[in-house]
Amino acid sequence: MITHDISEAISMADRIIILSHRPSIIKKELTINLTNKSTPIENRKCKEFPNYYEEIWKEIDYHA
Repeated sequence: MITHDISEAISMADRIIILSHRPSIIKKELTINLTNKSTPIENRKCKEFPNYYEEIWKEIDYHA
């Protein structure tokens, strides 16, 4: 699945790959391990969720 939504990626994926700008290369690969993983909506309530969100946001934050 390809998405541009960080929350969606964390709540639905087991692994997230962050790409660089063109030409794209793999910038970072994260394995998502959420406690009590059940549904995408419930996954957003896991205690690890904000940490993954912050880590991904820092990787994609850039100044155009």
